Amino acid sequence: MKRFWICASILSAPTAALADPIGKWRVADGTAHIQISRCGKAICGKIAWTSEPGVDENNPDPRQRNRSIVGLPILNLEPSGANLWTGTIYNAKDGQNYAASLAMRSDSVLRLEGCVTGTQVCGEEDWTRVR
Repeated sequence: MKRFWICASILSAPTAALADPIGKWRVADGTAHIQISRCGKAICGKIAWTSEPGVDENNPDPRQRNRSIVGLPILNLEPSGANLWTGTIYNAKDGQNYAASLAMRSDSVLRLEGCVTGTQVCGEEDWTRVR
């Protein structure tokens, strides 16, 4: 009986780790770190660091074009399945919001997919956990 409990806890540990994207993630090209946090039942993300600091100059709202890129909220995602979240992502490089999904590939890799809303035009990249 004791041996069964040890095996069961070892087998269930990686599953629990996969379900948690909370933390800091490096984007695919290495130019930014995104801090993902809980926001009620959702998860949200903001730019924690970038190699190209500046302001949100491409925002379609002129009143927001002077806000710093660092600290900028970019992700708002709701749980939509095991290790999957869907919602929106803001891209400061073009000032646009995209439909987004985020999936845990492993404890150290997140797969982000973003699509132009209402189309099949999509892109994806893997983010790696910053330790």
